[in-house]
Amino acid sequence: MPKYLIEASYTSQGIGGVADKGGSARRDAVEALIASTGGKLESFYFAFGDADVYAVAELPSDEAATGLALSINRSGSTKIKTVVLLTPEQVDAAAKMAPEYRPPGS
Repeated sequence: MPKYLIEASYTSQGIGGVADKGGSARRDAVEALIASTGGKLESFYFAFGDADVYAVAELPSDEAATGLALSINRSGSTKIKTVVLLTPEQVDAAAKMAPEYRPPGS
């Protein structure tokens, strides 16, 4: 199954929910949400900085990842950025498929 890095940032409403119910409850809710798409939460961490949460999930497809992002982003309490993760072997395969590129002006 493809893996995705999910970077989540909370609005003040979202932060209030985490403060009220706790970090474990938020992780459990995210785990259940991902499971509902047929996926699996691999890791979940709160963080300082640009993102409040970093999670790695296995999801069945890009369509499942998109559906998850649409559902979360429209909530108004959380905004996520989703990054597709590739294994070194996937990059090896891609390198073999890379076409010849001619830069502009060449």
